Amino acid sequence: MMKLKIAKHVADSAEAHALFFVKKAVQFSSVLSEEAELQVAKVLEEMSNGVSEDLDIVEIDGHKTIFVNAAKECGLNSLDLLRMAGYRLGLRAKQKHYKTVKLLLADAADEQFKAILHGLYYSDYSFKKYKSNPKIDFCVTFEIEADARTKDFEKIAAEVAVEQHYIGLCKNLVNTTGSDLNPEAFAKLAIQEAHRVPGLSITILNPRILAKDGFNGLLTVGAGSRFEPCMVKLTYNPKDAVSDKHLALVGKGLTFDTGGISLKPAKGMKEMQSDMSGAAAVLSAICAAAELKIPLKISAYLCLAENRIGSGAVLPGDIFKAKNGKTVMVDNTDAEGRLVLSDGLCAAVENGATHVIDLATLTGAMVRALGPYITGYFTNSDELVDLVKNASANACEKFWQMPLDSEYANELKDYFADLSNIGKSAGAILAALFLKEFIPDDVKWSHWDIAGTAFTERPWKYTRYGATGIGVQTLLGIMREMSEEKEPSEKDEEA
Repeated sequence: MMKLKIAKHVADSAEAHALFFVKKAVQFSSVLSEEAELQVAKVLEEMSNGVSEDLDIVEIDGHKTIFVNAAKECGLNSLDLLRMAGYRLGLRAKQKHYKTVKLLLADAADEQFKAILHGLYYSDYSFKKYKSNPKIDFCVTFEIEADARTKDFEKIAAEVAVEQHYIGLCKNLVNTTGSDLNPEAFAKLAIQEAHRVPGLSITILNPRILAKDGFNGLLTVGAGSRFEPCMVKLTYNPKDAVSDKHLALVGKGLTFDTGGISLKPAKGMKEMQSDMSGAAAVLSAICAAAELKIPLKISAYLCLAENRIGSGAVLPGDIFKAKNGKTVMVDNTDAEGRLVLSDGLCAAVENGATHVIDLATLTGAMVRALGPYITGYFTNSDELVDLVKNASANACEKFWQMPLDSEYANELKDYFADLSNIGKSAGAILAALFLKEFIPDDVKWSHWDIAGTAFTERPWKYTRYGATGIGVQTLLGIMREMSEEKEPSEKDEEA
């Protein structure tokens, strides 16, 4: 595991130093000697001429120095470029088996320092649960000379460590096979995590309780599996929580999705172990919020089921009554995520949430629309638009607002039931409109379709393969901003 050492001054005994640069300018360090500045300028000139390249190691002032390009990739914001720089540096240090690497970052702003740390942590993640002879990770200690910023940097580093722990939890859950992480196993793990964090309470709604309370979406989807569905409810309500705000998170938790009777094609079906990415992100985010002591009332609902073919599986054409009393025609059993989410959304509203955000690997239509790099989101609230934009930019997770256009809503009407679970066009929009049926007008709500961004089969930014942990950091950013009591503006007072 990677280690950090932050101090006002760090001895020059590290095996290597690291310098970040953009074009011909060194970043974050103004303490180089005059001779070192000349040596660095020569290297950067060689970089610009193509003689040297990113991550080359050159001796500067008698120290092996890794030159890290802090603006290498295209299409990323400035903070994400720093994350990538930290990520590449972490991989390079492990590749060279450097036990200690000194970073000169005293001139870095808080958000810049935080971004580099995130990148270093990402380089340290690996998932080896199923390897018969896993390699032992080489441990690098990054020594950070912070000068007068030492206390600030230590606080930031502590927060980043918590965030990265729970991003790792999210990834580990998603990377675990569907047979190992069935709904019961997921619920047990959620109990373990909740008991580990002070201030979190947890309740499990088993099939008997689901039936008694009218949560028929989960029961309908999970009817074909030998693993019973359940809903996991977690609550965090600190004494210093801001008044009049209650954020509810709802996560789709299909631990495996065969499509049911409307069977999916074989190609790519193994990725359906990731169909619980929304629930994994929601669990990770509320645990992180509690550990970070964010002063906001938060509840989370993990809608856990397995969509498998079995003797009791729901049939195309079956109709069930949803929690809010509306009847739903199951036109396609592979449009099951919205059915389990309907239960979670109703539970969130029933428990007094003022703001609701749901996360789901919901539609192939979203993947076709935005591809694997951008998460599409829908919302009925301008406030949530601002929150998502600000938080996602700071978290380096790209989001794009999609139209929640009611003109398409007629496609959800059914001859026999109140609603059909599919329509004929605009698949991602129709899925969002279906979910909107379970949200009252006075509740601020946003739906995040993470179908394209939750799992990757090729290297993408700081994920080599598998789960990306998408959503966890953006949720934490939203929680932090919501937890800040704002003074009423002059406009509000006049109103």
